[in-house]
Amino acid sequence: MATTRLFRLGLALGSVFMVLLIIVYWDRVGTAHFAPHTAFSRPHTPGPRPSPGRAAAGEPAPGVGQFLEGLLGGAGLKQDALPGRKAEPSPPPAPSRPEAGSVEESVRGYDWSSRGAPQGPDADGRQAARRGVLRGFCANASLAFPAKERSFDDIPSRELSHLIVDDRHGAIYCYVPKVACTNWKRVMIVLSGSLRHRGAPYRDPLDIPREFVHNSSTHLTLNKFWRRYGKLSRHLMKVRLQKYTKFLFVRDPFVRLISAFRSKFELRNEDFYRRFAVPMLRAYANLTSLPASVGEAFRAGLRVTFSHFVQYLLDPRTEQLAPFNEHWRQVHRLCHPCQIEYDFVGKLETLDQDAAQLLRLLKVDGQLHFPPSYRNRTASSWEEDWFAEIPLAWRRQLYKLYEADFVLFGYPKPEHLLRG
Repeated sequence: MATTRLFRLGLALGSVFMVLLIIVYWDRVGTAHFAPHTAFSRPHTPGPRPSPGRAAAGEPAPGVGQFLEGLLGGAGLKQDALPGRKAEPSPPPAPSRPEAGSVEESVRGYDWSSRGAPQGPDADGRQAARRGVLRGFCANASLAFPAKERSFDDIPSRELSHLIVDDRHGAIYCYVPKVACTNWKRVMIVLSGSLRHRGAPYRDPLDIPREFVHNSSTHLTLNKFWRRYGKLSRHLMKVRLQKYTKFLFVRDPFVRLISAFRSKFELRNEDFYRRFAVPMLRAYANLTSLPASVGEAFRAGLRVTFSHFVQYLLDPRTEQLAPFNEHWRQVHRLCHPCQIEYDFVGKLETLDQDAAQLLRLLKVDGQLHFPPSYRNRTASSWEEDWFAEIPLAWRRQLYKLYEADFVLFGYPKPEHLLRG
């Protein structure tokens, strides 16, 4: 009996020791094997970085990856990324590009014209300036907004669903809807190899059908870590956030709202009609009997107006019922820029240049190109026309609602829309 108890005690202590060993290894060495093109400390540089121990000489520690995979059940450790394994050979060309997978892509089309981009990791100092503005206002008490002061540990896992992880290249992308996120998700699929067609990973982002791009099961996101790693999840999140290149793309907040309205309410979208348009028409257009489908509603001339949409955003009952939909939720609520120190802040207004610069920073510019921009992209010059019928008091309230996004990401206050 005593021997059995001692054996169980020894087994328990051994298990605890092995877990601690995993944590120490992962924190100091393990992630290095997954992020060969990113630096450990900020600011990131495009040059190579050494890893501790044998990895510094280009020799991965043998067997450790397989051991970790076996102990953790293989969760999150891709076969072709494990130390000691040979790199996967170049896949064959992907199939020919399919037709556009949504009404929005068909309507807008693509602009295939190329635009020049600054050479080097930050040749024009643009990134340093954007990060400086962001960090400065995060530390400035004069800018206050909900949840600004909380720590990363205070963020619920459900609020980390927009942070997509690529362990193969050491990158984390926080996607913001209506800021080229469909094509950036396509890029992340190509980089991570998370989706295959006829046995081979996709190589051209535009070959990936839209329905797969927005399927949450396609991407590894931080909110999935708890299910994969249990009590180790927060630690492993922090390791990646410390060592990986973290990036996001933003856009003028008011222009983003106009773009969201155009794509979700001016085009026929059955889901958004039932979930949002019907309640808006009932609450703000005083309509009680509405068609069951968006097609019938459009034929009857029953459409949500931009004024209805603004009323919906300003209505305190909206947030009481549920958080804003991701297409109009504030960027600081999606990406937590005061808790996560982003290495690269791209903007839709300079998308072509920023995309090329980021792909060079990740050292994948020879592997793929960012897809072309939409031809019919919502422009900032349209703001005055869109807001012409919106009362001044509503405009000012709307600015206060999105003020943190304007300030954190360096967008000027739209005085021309807010003056009396």
